[in-house]
Amino acid sequence: MSRTERLFQLMQVLRRLTPPATAAALAQETGVSERTLYRDIDALRGLGAVIDGAAGYGYTLIEDPHLPPLSFDDEELEALVLGLREVAALADPALADAAQSALLKLRARLPDRQAQQLRHAVLTAHRFSRPALPTVDARVLRRACRDERVIRFAYTDAQGAQTLRQVKPLTIVLFDNSHCLVAWCLMRDDYRTFRLDRMDDLAVTETSFRPERVALLRVYMEALREMSGKTCPGG
Repeated sequence: MSRTERLFQLMQVLRRLTPPATAAALAQETGVSERTLYRDIDALRGLGAVIDGAAGYGYTLIEDPHLPPLSFDDEELEALVLGLREVAALADPALADAAQSALLKLRARLPDRQAQQLRHAVLTAHRFSRPALPTVDARVLRRACRDERVIRFAYTDAQGAQTLRQVKPLTIVLFDNSHCLVAWCLMRDDYRTFRLDRMDDLAVTETSFRPERVALLRVYMEALREMSGKTCPGG
């Protein structure tokens, strides 16, 4: 396999694997050593690919507008439509609007036949009951996760007890019918989940916890996959 073919294969694997993809997993998928894998990541970055992450934390491909657009088969299009309509049905208002906007942008960029198929997709999503709306700005919360900034907020648990929390925000997960923030709680020195509809007085601090987020989140998600039938404990 030529180097060009190997780099193309690595791009496809980065798109396919659940991010962040570890160097070991990427090396195994592409059939190279981890040392070669690191060189290939650097080569792709040099060619203009935006790849977030570092050795020991995993890698995430962020699609770059200068890269060639992807094409979709029929099942992939249906999956995209279903996913975006599910977001529109379940997410906070800002994210629901973004899902609708993304559908329109996707339709505008597709060839005529696929744009027509997207417009009349077989799959759709409808929810008779929606999760409770967040009592904080979910956009600010998502940005704090991305920027890896410690946040402070007031929290009311299921028993009505109120506490002030300072946490490292990792991700937002829909558990059953509740949007929850997964975070490393500095007060408890452990992972905790917090329902977004029980949070108040959210403030983003200047304290960075980069690059801990990827490693912390990976450990939590591995534990989550081992759980079943659990609901959001809500802090």
